[in-house]
Amino acid sequence: MENKSVLKEVNILNTKVEEVTPKHKTPWLKQWTLHTVEIPQEKAEEVAQKISKDLENRSSWYADFKNDKLHYIIYKNKIFKVDLSNPKLYKDAKQYGISIGIPEYQVDFAPDDKVWER
Repeated sequence: MENKSVLKEVNILNTKVEEVTPKHKTPWLKQWTLHTVEIPQEKAEEVAQKISKDLENRSSWYADFKNDKLHYIIYKNKIFKVDLSNPKLYKDAKQYGISIGIPEYQVDFAPDDKVWER
């Protein structure tokens, strides 16, 4: 992200840092950072908009977060809001990601991953 100030608006529950390998197809990076965050439901739309605006100008990035009903998949200037009761809606988000150069294996969005609960 170009501007990381949105991270001050969310509760970071966990951070995982992973060394970049050739499989990632991102040789300009040394590491991937994954933050598991908690976002108040009433701020989800606002946070998604800020992330979309602040993603780096490289076209092949996305961020995502979800609760037990919705999954926000966020690209630079484009947001997909997937109703988890209809996983077929992932198709458009995935196709868009591939169209902007994200490797297919990176746009699986882990729809079956557990939603963190406190």
